[in-house]
Amino acid sequence: MPVISTPYAFNEEELYVDLRSAFGHSLFLKCEGFNFAGSIKLKAATEMVESAERAGDLRPDTVLVESSSGNLGVALSMIAASKGYRFLCVTDSRCNLATRLMMEALGSQVQVVADQESNGGFLGARLAYIRNLCASDSRFLWLSQYTNPGNWRAHYRRTAPAIARAFPRLDLLFVGAGTTGTLMGCARYFRQWHRPVRIIAVDSVGSVTFGGTPGHRMIPGLGMSVQPPLLDESYVDDVVRVAEADTIRTCHRLAKRGFVFGGSTGTVVSGATDWLTRHGAEDRTAVAIAPDLGERYLDTVYHDNWVQDLYGEDVLAPVPPIGAEVSPLPAPSPGPPEPEPQPQPRRRRRGHDASVSRPRPPGSR
Repeated sequence: MPVISTPYAFNEEELYVDLRSAFGHSLFLKCEGFNFAGSIKLKAATEMVESAERAGDLRPDTVLVESSSGNLGVALSMIAASKGYRFLCVTDSRCNLATRLMMEALGSQVQVVADQESNGGFLGARLAYIRNLCASDSRFLWLSQYTNPGNWRAHYRRTAPAIARAFPRLDLLFVGAGTTGTLMGCARYFRQWHRPVRIIAVDSVGSVTFGGTPGHRMIPGLGMSVQPPLLDESYVDDVVRVAEADTIRTCHRLAKRGFVFGGSTGTVVSGATDWLTRHGAEDRTAVAIAPDLGERYLDTVYHDNWVQDLYGEDVLAPVPPIGAEVSPLPAPSPGPPEPEPQPQPRRRRRGHDASVSRPRPPGSR
């Protein structure tokens, strides 16, 4: 019987859903939403905060600040409340209302940035806001999930070993690409494993993570409007790009089976099932990672009016196709040295107001 004294001490690592009956493919979905933060982001949040503590970066007057579309903000809010820190989450209008309310219930400040930068989208505006904030007040400490090696180390040390224990004959791993912390941590771990594991990244159409033209995206979680600094494409074997309409169809298809997952999970499952359909992988063991559950998406992904207004009347038609575009990766460009020594990678196969308000004074509620 688990008995804990801090909320971040509990995380269910060993729950999988067999999706064969729902999608006709042998695919196991690792459920990461069963913790007090409700998502896989608890691992990265814990690692980054504890690394800052070990480095001596947290003073009595420090205010943690981070850019987040939601889940990391909730995880950091929970940890900050537990440890007695102050936290400011900088987000944008795509952040679900339930997520914002959760952060505020935990005592955090939430700053919604309405502007979009011409090239960086909402994310570029959020990052610019944080840079200006930190430059103007030394009390703010930016954890920077987009560049912090603690992001990928959390999954190198926890997520990937848990999958390896459960599936010692793993062949395929599907991982959603946001900051790419989960993707890079798992890919690095399995690159050193005793057998080859094919790593397939799942991205959103309109994201520029793996190149391509930026596009409008409304579902938070996966995808980036700038290329993530943590990404090393040499560790990735294939990329699947999923349209948001297919994300929604997949979420609703899972819900009809009693499984209410978040938008990121719908994207990952849609991409994984499309890849498996194209490649005929019935004789291989495949796992996909589900970053979160669906309660925070009830007013968006699971709200018919929201869905139909954005994606049309036919998006929820019965028995829709679940499609995605599979594209090979471009040749990787040289990057900076890795934070930790890694073995040489094996050969990979290519296959809405204009104003932004200042936050309230630190410590106010």
